[in-house]
Amino acid sequence: MLKEFKNFIMTGNVIDLAVAVILAGAVGLVVKGFVADIMMPIIGHFSGGINFADMKVILDEAVVTADGIISQPENAIMYGNWVNAIINLIIVGSILFLIVKVYNKSKAPVVTAPAAPAGPTAEELLTEIRDSLKK
Repeated sequence: MLKEFKNFIMTGNVIDLAVAVILAGAVGLVVKGFVADIMMPIIGHFSGGINFADMKVILDEAVVTADGIISQPENAIMYGNWVNAIINLIIVGSILFLIVKVYNKSKAPVVTAPAAPAGPTAEELLTEIRDSLKK
């Protein structure tokens, strides 16, 4: 059983999948950094300086004691993070679309071989045989 497991793990497909998962994690961090650190400040600038991460609906205010200690934190719906996630999805989807489109254009078109000329039909062959037998 251990030998079978070793053979399974060492097949090319499993190794390829492991590399793809690790690479996807690294690409995910790069994309997250690009969106958070480059795109969101630009979008915030053009939307009037709005920081979407700070957008929220406060359900219950924080309770602060007289000496300044927060005894109960605020309860809020942080919908700004959700807006950031939607913008992230749109940006990543657009970039992936462009990558796939360029990849598909770069692939060599599949050239199909021309169809072989049609040979004589069975009826024509039988007619030829009949005629040769008559001779």
